[in-house]
Amino acid sequence: MDKVRVEEFRIDGDQLVAKIKEILREGNVRRIIIKDDKGTVLIEMPLTIGVVGAVLLPMWAALGAIAALVTHCTILVEKVDSSSEI
Repeated sequence: MDKVRVEEFRIDGDQLVAKIKEILREGNVRRIIIKDDKGTVLIEMPLTIGVVGAVLLPMWAALGAIAALVTHCTILVEKVDSSSEI
């Protein structure tokens, strides 16, 4: 059965793209939500296994624009913990 856990990171806007790249490298990411200081959702990105390459280009452009506009933000990351229980 798959369990979903949520991790939260508070970072500066200029660190946004680097942190997202780091999170994606770790794997098992189901969804990423980025909020501003007031808690307003700026972008919500559902991710599926196999999303790579050109499909991610619009996401990187959006992240770059958000990083330029916000000074601080919160990243919520939903990760899937797969466990094979018998």
